[in-house]
Amino acid sequence: MPMSHPESAERITVHIDRDFETIVPTFLSNRKKDIQTLRQALSSANFSTIEILGHRMKGDGGGYGFDRISEIGNAMEQAAIQHDHTTAEQCVAQLEDFLARLQVEYR
Repeated sequence: MPMSHPESAERITVHIDRDFETIVPTFLSNRKKDIQTLRQALSSANFSTIEILGHRMKGDGGGYGFDRISEIGNAMEQAAIQHDHTTAEQCVAQLEDFLARLQVEYR
């Protein structure tokens, strides 16, 4: 599967309630930090960490208005449970791509 180049890919606009405006940047910053943690976990086949982070994203993403993060988190959690390195790696790439193309608009 070819990697997309975020700077040339279409932006993903997500509309978020203005009430979340002060906490969404921190939430998204933490997901970006998770990418580094996930890459380290992948390199050491630490499926426990991948499962925990995937589970957290699955639960938290939709609550902040980011259903796609929940979907990726769910797939990541399932991949970790099955020790499916390839799928877990694809999930990390999908998360990275989503965050790179994400544009948040508050209403």
